[in-house]
Amino acid sequence: MDRKVLIVEDDTDISGLIEIHLRDMGFETTVANRGDTGLELALTEAFDFMILDIMLPGKDGLEVCRELRTNKIKTPILMLTARSEEIDKILGLEMGADDYLTKPFSIRELTARVKAILRRTESSSSGSGDSGEVLRYDNLVIDKNKRKVILDSERIELTPKEFDLLALMAGNPGKSYSRENLLSVVWGYEFAGYEHTVNSHINRLRSKIEGDLTKPKFILTSWGVGYRFNDELNKS
Repeated sequence: MDRKVLIVEDDTDISGLIEIHLRDMGFETTVANRGDTGLELALTEAFDFMILDIMLPGKDGLEVCRELRTNKIKTPILMLTARSEEIDKILGLEMGADDYLTKPFSIRELTARVKAILRRTESSSSGSGDSGEVLRYDNLVIDKNKRKVILDSERIELTPKEFDLLALMAGNPGKSYSRENLLSVVWGYEFAGYEHTVNSHINRLRSKIEGDLTKPKFILTSWGVGYRFNDELNKS
């Protein structure tokens, strides 16, 4: 079965070019030229991937991305921006986008990004199914195969990047990761200059799993380095 891709782009020349090349790669494509239309499609239909422009009529791409993640739609998102301001890229990543690409871009680069994101998504969603993929620390359970987190017997909804950050650090308790390490491993690209987006993701992750943000129990700060998962917790 072809994987389904939603392209939300108001420039018909760009959307048409993207559509042609993605179809050549075996994707089934759907195109929307407004943000509100794209949002409605993404909320009502299942897509394997989404290419989302930032500057759109009806509703901008950042708002579309935010609403999708708020509604727990975890479809991988590649954001496009015609503006060079770093704030666009940073906001896109912080709202849950998986990657960004600045216009003008080459189709070769676009398809490489699409393949890389899908590889990471498929790799993280597949697993061996053995019990070693379930991590338990005190009242926190992390099921890496099912990408599920349980805290005090209640499921906690995390974005894909929040889960990846937690699973990585919890799988290596006590190991300190720099922001650059986390960007490289979790995002898969060298986002030079965007280390503070890691801080935003960590802060949101902490707000979901920590009882007291002033005294975090699970994700600790390694001063001068970055972050680490508490290795003094009871593990079962």
